[in-house]
Amino acid sequence: MAESESGQDRTLDPTAKRYEDARKEGQVPRSRDLAHFCIVGSSVAVLAIAGQSIATASRGLLVRGLQFDAVTATDPTRMSERLGQLVGEALTATAPVLAVMLVAAIASPLLIGGWLFAPTSLLPNLSRLDPVTGFQRLLSVQSLVGLGKTLLLALLLAVVGGFYIVGHMEQFASLASDSLPQALSQLFGLVLTAFALLTVTLAAMAAIDVPYQIISFRNRLKMTVQEVRQEDKEMQGDPRLKAQVRKVQREMARRRMMAAVPKADVIVTNPTHFAVALKYMDDRHRAPVVVAKGMDAVAARIRELGREAGVPQLEAPPLARALYQHVELGSEIPAALYTAVAQVLAYVFQLRRHAQGQGPRPVEPGDIEVPEGMDPLAPMARV
Repeated sequence: MAESESGQDRTLDPTAKRYEDARKEGQVPRSRDLAHFCIVGSSVAVLAIAGQSIATASRGLLVRGLQFDAVTATDPTRMSERLGQLVGEALTATAPVLAVMLVAAIASPLLIGGWLFAPTSLLPNLSRLDPVTGFQRLLSVQSLVGLGKTLLLALLLAVVGGFYIVGHMEQFASLASDSLPQALSQLFGLVLTAFALLTVTLAAMAAIDVPYQIISFRNRLKMTVQEVRQEDKEMQGDPRLKAQVRKVQREMARRRMMAAVPKADVIVTNPTHFAVALKYMDDRHRAPVVVAKGMDAVAARIRELGREAGVPQLEAPPLARALYQHVELGSEIPAALYTAVAQVLAYVFQLRRHAQGQGPRPVEPGDIEVPEGMDPLAPMARV
């Protein structure tokens, strides 16, 4: 892709296919600040709800951890067992917080970009080893903005944490003179409040970062006019190939149509420009069906195949034109043409009886009329 197409010419919004292709390559909008907010915020919520029980379990764990007897202290095996027991109790006490943090870490991508598994992103990409490309990425606008956000977040957290510690310095100092249960309870409240303030800070950063990531991702996927045209061509297919396919389909349909002509009951002609072959099967259709129709050369071929197969042909120009104009191939004739077609079929059935020696040769019907508006060339026919 030319350099002129990679920057200022990318002015068109990405298409749905562009988004889908990017997702297959592992590219979706992501916000680390949103993930941090979800993890820390959910942890603070759990501590606020179940903090008392966690504090009680932690206090008991601390008391038991500081108690030793002579046998345990002198036996390394007992000390290992005791250490394993204390670790298990510690994991049990903090299990609610750890579980919520795990769920938040897994579920937070659903809020922006959704879950994604792209095997192609796991394949080695040698272009990432190019030091020039890596240096350009390092100095790109996106990298500089990311660095700026990180520094801003660190600064905000430091300022909020610093003001909080300075404002509660006396309370932290008084913990040394309190009893252990009271000190642990007060420390838990101070820490919970500090984490709540940090959560508010993370929420503010996430509110800024999420729209930025979405807009930045969309801008990275913007397309040039040439890319949109190429995508449209790929979606719709090569026009020359599509034309060739349509030509083959028309030819196959024409062959099927011509194969049905010898099985027709009658061919109604114009007599030279139009030809329509009709077939009536009373056990399958309520009315006769058009099995073949055509104009000029196709009409001539239908008449030729009909003569070779001995299919009766009847000149009825208005009816032939009406059938060609208003009845699709393979469809039954409309009710408006029942009377006209009935005259044709009556003539055909009389011909068959005559051929079997069961009656005189019928007179070919003339002036078969069709309802007004059915013949597309009715004004010309009257001239």
